[in-house]
Amino acid sequence: MFRLLAVGKTYGEGAAAVHALREVNLEVAAGEFMVMLGPSGSGKSTLLNLMGGLDRPSCGELHFRAQRLDGASDATLTRFRREHVGFVFQFYNLIPSLTVWENVALVAELVPHPMPVDEALKQVGLLDRAHHFPSEISGGEQQRVAIARAVVKQPAVLLCDEPTGALDCETGKRVLQTLLDIHDRLNTTVVVITHNAVIAGLADRVVRLANGRIAALESPVQKVRVEDIAW
Repeated sequence: MFRLLAVGKTYGEGAAAVHALREVNLEVAAGEFMVMLGPSGSGKSTLLNLMGGLDRPSCGELHFRAQRLDGASDATLTRFRREHVGFVFQFYNLIPSLTVWENVALVAELVPHPMPVDEALKQVGLLDRAHHFPSEISGGEQQRVAIARAVVKQPAVLLCDEPTGALDCETGKRVLQTLLDIHDRLNTTVVVITHNAVIAGLADRVVRLANGRIAALESPVQKVRVEDIAW
């Protein structure tokens, strides 16, 4: 799905330059559930932004399937994000004046082959909340609406930036189970970045980042169940 060759990202110039990523080499397989672990400042959000076409690397090659993204135009990156990538962020970014159904439908109107909105809400178990406003549902339900909004595009890849970071443990576990269910049902490639090490046990593969580099690549010997983790 993705292939990164000696990818680096630098912000600023000269003595003030910040090297957010250095010489990253990584492949992400189609249908993989990958967790990227690292403390704040390790480069994991920068890496996710590059893979999602929200930013460009300063050096190296970034491939999505057969497409080069590192030198792509703004229009090409916009089309890539719209047609292939679903984003789930720590903060839900729902439009408060729209209902749950309308928040998801708004994204469905932007893509050529969307999933029916009712089906996307059914995938995350929220069809019965379709006509509620964001203020009328819990934080965990709002995050699941954000997942439905990403999934309605039928994306090839789902990129999740600290999706449980603003949630308590039990609510976060429900959100993680939703991501796993989407991965299993739709065979969507899922990449989750987090500082929460216990989530690593859910992954097919774990990428550990430190100081802008990949410190380790691991495949859990035995994956854990969501109900068995706690933080």
